[in-house]
Amino acid sequence: MSKQLTIGLAGPVASDFGKHRTRMLLGSLFEQSGASERIERLVLAHSDEPRRRTRLWELNGTFYCSVIGTCLSTADLRQVLKKLELPEARSLSDHDLHKYGVTLAGQREGCGKFLQKALDRKHQLFITRFDRAKSESELAGFWEEACRNGDIPGGYWAVLTHPLASDALKKRVFGEVHMLSHLVGAANRADIRRLAQLEEETNALKAKIERQETQLKDAIVARHAKIAELTHLLTQVTAGPSETTPSVAPQDRDMAVLIDGLKDQLGLEAQRRQKATERLALAEERVVAERKQRQAAEQREKVLRRELELVEGSLNGNTPDTAADNLVSALLRGASVLYVGGHPGHASSLRDIVNGFSAELLYHDGGIDDQMAQLPGLVSQSRLVFFPVDCVSHDAMHSVKRLSRRAGKPYVPLRSAGLTTFLAALRSLEADTGPQQTAVHF
Repeated sequence: MSKQLTIGLAGPVASDFGKHRTRMLLGSLFEQSGASERIERLVLAHSDEPRRRTRLWELNGTFYCSVIGTCLSTADLRQVLKKLELPEARSLSDHDLHKYGVTLAGQREGCGKFLQKALDRKHQLFITRFDRAKSESELAGFWEEACRNGDIPGGYWAVLTHPLASDALKKRVFGEVHMLSHLVGAANRADIRRLAQLEEETNALKAKIERQETQLKDAIVARHAKIAELTHLLTQVTAGPSETTPSVAPQDRDMAVLIDGLKDQLGLEAQRRQKATERLALAEERVVAERKQRQAAEQREKVLRRELELVEGSLNGNTPDTAADNLVSALLRGASVLYVGGHPGHASSLRDIVNGFSAELLYHDGGIDDQMAQLPGLVSQSRLVFFPVDCVSHDAMHSVKRLSRRAGKPYVPLRSAGLTTFLAALRSLEADTGPQQTAVHF
């Protein structure tokens, strides 16, 4: 028996015929001893058959929180719990829902399988892409590419469950996702605070304008009523019979005094009306200015909301606007994009963002280390020019505008030097943005 076993294992295990022959031989030898299943696994381990992907419940428990929070949105997780017919699925808060999902992830029967299917269905595209990796280094390369493109949820699930992923690679990917959540959360908190401030300022401006308009209307109505009353009274007094005798009766003298008093009062009211009209004109100018400020605040609020949606979409695993990205990629494909100013430390990240749209980044720090004499050549090579208004010198900004107008190149003033602002500006480009335009406001 030992001799037959040695011959069976040394045979052509890699071929289908060899595999089948080995299984039949080993199965007949160990059928009575109960060892056929162990020998079957041994043969499969030495064969060329592909290894299966890791299941959710087979992962280390430390990965459950990051997988549920990153790879499934709150709506997806709530839908899975509804399929499990859990009565509290509709009423749970987002945090309690997340804790529930983390608890169920480690249960193989029923709950874990439902979560496994939901994750595979949501990220099937990335699973198929990562399956092309033939080694752990190629798998790590696929993960780095997904990070550069912002495809964190799908890439994270695909690399954690890939059969070639070692514990070291899983720990490395887990650490990068963990730190990314901290960085994005810190940026989000600043934007959310600014957004709340803008909303408060907008509401205060609206209330102030409404109060001023009400006060002005009441004052004008009161003035008009007073003037109409005095004019009517003066008309009645002056419509009386004219004097026919040189003598003046006492009642006529009293009437003349009354008329003079009414004329003086009418003149005073006319002056007051003139002043009220002037104050009204000034108030209307202030209203127009405040309306412009409110519109500017609403525009800033809209831009911040757009940037916030992009960041939240990346964290929640929502699919980006593929049609818009494809349009921008088609617009910028093979072109050069110039970025002037900003933080030099962001240059590498800016280049990754531009490369994601099939374009090339030209960078100039605005005159800190780079010579200003390089700007004309860079502007002439670029299709679009970007510069953050909060992190560029006035000389560099004026030079960029002048050179762009002269070369007929569109330029985009950015609200801030943040990476999210730049990404939102790229995704907001329209198809008709071209050399014929000289300014694209964002």
